[in-house]
Amino acid sequence: MRLRRVLPILFAAAILAGCGATAPATPAKPAAPTASAAPASGTVSVLYAGSLVNMMEHQLGPAFAKASGYGFQGYGGGSSAVANEIKGKLRRGDVFISASPAVNDTLMGAGGGGWVSWYLTFAQAPVVIGYNPQSKFAADLKAKPWAQALAEPGIQVGSTDPKLDPKGKLVADLLSKDAPAVKPQVFPEQELIGRLQSGQLDAGFFYANEAAEAKIPTIRLDRAPSASYTVTTLANGPNPAGALAFVRFLLGPQGQALLKADGLTVIVPPQPTGAVPAGLGG
Repeated sequence: MRLRRVLPILFAAAILAGCGATAPATPAKPAAPTASAAPASGTVSVLYAGSLVNMMEHQLGPAFAKASGYGFQGYGGGSSAVANEIKGKLRRGDVFISASPAVNDTLMGAGGGGWVSWYLTFAQAPVVIGYNPQSKFAADLKAKPWAQALAEPGIQVGSTDPKLDPKGKLVADLLSKDAPAVKPQVFPEQELIGRLQSGQLDAGFFYANEAAEAKIPTIRLDRAPSASYTVTTLANGPNPAGALAFVRFLLGPQGQALLKADGLTVIVPPQPTGAVPAGLGG
């Protein structure tokens, strides 16, 4: 009886041995996912120069969200004002886009709180004079030298605060050299276009890209100062992986196409300052 039980087992073993069968291998453990393979998750908070508000909110932000799977949340304001909010821990973000490299310098090192350790200068835009075509001063603005036209009695001219916005600083330096008689009123950057279009202002100083997208007629300046747009990631941001993904998108083919369509002059390759993370250009 015992022999009859053992024989089938021995017979099956012999067949397996003759066929060259081996014991099944232990399944390999799946490789741990790499950072690049990690799925997009969460929202990327981008703090940016107010002169980019239309492009960021209606073109670049939505395009990034669609292409990457991350959410996008933007906040625009005067670059220096936003930097002050970052330093004062009044506003938290993942990415900071400024209209002046000097603003980034105020966030670097121990004195700046260590919020920024690098940045890339990726685009430029000249300052222009925009005017309301319905203004009674429109004809003079088109026909006379700009410094003379902007100094006429009763004309309402707008700019931004030199202490809070790089554009205001560029304009103040320009006027001190070329048109000291011109004394513009100061408004937040995000309000200037609306005030001009509503007729509260006859003329104002804008970057060429923001005037173009708002379809504001402009007067070009012979020695126009320019914005130099920079991008960086902020220390201790809530979504560091998303921040790097946004910078890669901004500097990539789709981001650059949107920048050019907005009237910006793209700098290729972007100019690096500090220890830029690998793979971000520069």
